[in-house]
Amino acid sequence: MAQQLSFDLPAKPALGRDDFFVAPSNAMAVAMLDPSFAWPGGKLVLSGPKRSGKTHLVHVWASNSGAQIIPAWQLTKEDVPHLADGPIAVEDVPDIADSAPAQDALFHLHNLVLANGHALMLTGRAAPHLWGMSLPDLQSRIEGAPHAQLQPPDDALLSVVLAKLFNDRQITPKPDVIPYLVAHMDRSFAAASQIVEELDRLSLTEGRMVSRMLAVELMSDRPARPMPTPAEIPVEARATAETDPKSDAADAARPAASGD
Repeated sequence: MAQQLSFDLPAKPALGRDDFFVAPSNAMAVAMLDPSFAWPGGKLVLSGPKRSGKTHLVHVWASNSGAQIIPAWQLTKEDVPHLADGPIAVEDVPDIADSAPAQDALFHLHNLVLANGHALMLTGRAAPHLWGMSLPDLQSRIEGAPHAQLQPPDDALLSVVLAKLFNDRQITPKPDVIPYLVAHMDRSFAAASQIVEELDRLSLTEGRMVSRMLAVELMSDRPARPMPTPAEIPVEARATAETDPKSDAADAARPAASGD
């Protein structure tokens, strides 16, 4: 088969509140970002693994509050007075763990924002006590903030994340693609993003629809996802698997066959 040219066009993510799916793994964080929730001390630390939705939630909060958003590595002491004029979100704070000037700027921004009566959000992947700031006063203030943590996704959330990632790329996969991926992929947001990107590229290169067969070909070289124990499979799914061996529930409840 002749290969088609593929163009690596950037996906345009949807970052509105209605585009964010609330699940048990993120419900507490979403509740704490509601405009009606007053953060103790006026600040909040939001943490979670890569692709867990931190940036999405930051944009939702900024849209509701009128906050500015700035990556931590861009902070300078000269910008602090302007940035402290309103609510602000500082993303990826652990990135400045080795930068004394950026930490000093964040320390002064922290104090001035709160003194001005505005809200401050800080984000990072790990729990705040692991951010490793070399400025002790800054680290202690980070650890003293309320903490909202995004957990790895369950199957329902992973399905919605995959659907959103496909939609961001204007891809409509066959109906059986997402259930297959959820049953066989690593349970992480980063894996979901990588798989959708690779499926998009493979589909464009080979001129094929994003189908289960294409997904099987992509996943065949990847480590199999650890199978759930019987206690981890919902009762409804176990019942469906017993009565309909060809169902998605049965597929998820049995070990993956080689090449499937």
